[in-house]
Amino acid sequence: MTGVLPALPVLLPVLGAGLTLFPLSHAVVRALSTGVLTLVLACEAALLVLADTRGPQALHVGGWPAPLGVTLVADRLSALLLTVSTLVALAVLVFAIGQGTAEDRTPSVVVFHPAFLLLITGVSLAFLSGDLFNLFVAFEVMLAASYVLITLDADENRTRAGMTYTIVSLTSSLLFLSLIALVYAATGTVTLAQLGPRLAELPDGLRGAFALLLLTVLGIKTAVIPLHFWLPDSYPTAPAPITAVFAALLTKVGVYALLRTQTLLFPRTDVWTLLACAAIITMIVGILGAIAQDDLNRLLSFTLVSHIGFMLFGLALFDARGLTGSILYVIHHIVVQAALFLAAGLVVGRTGTAALHRMAGRWPPGVLVIALFAVPAMSLSGIPPFSGFVAKLALLEAGVAQGGPVAYALAAAALLTSLLTLYAMTRVWTVAFTARVAGHREEPPPEPDTPAARPSGTRFMFAAAAGMTVAGIAIAVCAGPLAELGERAAEDLLHPRDYRSAVLGEGDR
Repeated sequence: MTGVLPALPVLLPVLGAGLTLFPLSHAVVRALSTGVLTLVLACEAALLVLADTRGPQALHVGGWPAPLGVTLVADRLSALLLTVSTLVALAVLVFAIGQGTAEDRTPSVVVFHPAFLLLITGVSLAFLSGDLFNLFVAFEVMLAASYVLITLDADENRTRAGMTYTIVSLTSSLLFLSLIALVYAATGTVTLAQLGPRLAELPDGLRGAFALLLLTVLGIKTAVIPLHFWLPDSYPTAPAPITAVFAALLTKVGVYALLRTQTLLFPRTDVWTLLACAAIITMIVGILGAIAQDDLNRLLSFTLVSHIGFMLFGLALFDARGLTGSILYVIHHIVVQAALFLAAGLVVGRTGTAALHRMAGRWPPGVLVIALFAVPAMSLSGIPPFSGFVAKLALLEAGVAQGGPVAYALAAAALLTSLLTLYAMTRVWTVAFTARVAGHREEPPPEPDTPAARPSGTRFMFAAAAGMTVAGIAIAVCAGPLAELGERAAEDLLHPRDYRSAVLGEGDR
């Protein structure tokens, strides 16, 4: 069973997506989707234990060894991200079921569930891909599924945002495919385990051009400034659960691809100044953009862009401490960003608007909703003892230990961004939750006749948001063991001997 375990996170969601296309009742489709994701989560947890105790787990699909066939590889980093991502996806699915987003207007067809499961298929394939081409395929699967999700019940604005998202994604995909062709022409392989030594034999100029082009391609998908413009215009238009899963997972897949490819294909022994500059600009410009927003979802989207810079911070240092900090920050951000967007969905549902200046005169969203927003907001700002503080502290310690002007500049930018994030979250608190207009608020809006307005739907939504908030707290509580696991994953990235052995065999490292 353990031999096929790396295939299950990809295979099970595909099978589930196919089954949900049959004319089944909504209740059966919901149970099928949640059951599939629960089973996938259990498989990934087992895979994480195996990868941590026995080393990378590789599966040669169809029995064809690399580089002839498709190889799925799960090491500590990919298995950890798989587990956390599926946990978030399961919570978002529960929220969507409660809100009613998971049900299509056409009674005979439910589009949300197959598209959502295919999105998780693409995410899983990206984390497990052992070669560049299948990484490209994973991004295309995510693109196809995410376009369906972002345009569900689309009006003019959402359709326009979906087109922007798709055009930018297709452009980056075209660049990625061109890069793969060039790399194959220069090295004769696209298998990640083989590419590192072969790229090292190329002239420095050509190798540097490949590294820069790959950084550009993944920078678009990760929303690194100035390649970020598509994200704040696309994500806020979708329903809350769709925005939450996009914000939590899609950009993190790009970050994972950067971590994997830059360390495996283009190893360095010193600070990467170019990436450090991109990280600083992303942190500062992104959070300034957030502060300027009046729409709650756009504010959170710019905050998402800004905090991508923290993940690039550790990679730019290119040492074990920095990579550990980046891994911790990715784990923290997946959970906390999902929690924030789910809580924002509750706030907008209760107040009837996403505009902060309008919330000031509306009925308060309720103590529980405010708490579900406040806890992840404090974590994102780096307030101790939450998970954001733990991850940021790891990055700051790595920057100080590295030393030098670039590392200190990264640390200073991280501190400034944290303070500005706290200001942005405090502004949401004061304007949306505590402000008064003429000493009173309007009467609460009438409850709509939607699943979210019914007790069962509301309970699902609150349970999902609360689950993500608790998961963020659990990351802080388990900071010690998680940091140790992150250190081992960082060492794997810097010394990929076991990864290459698992893919190619002992004789081909």
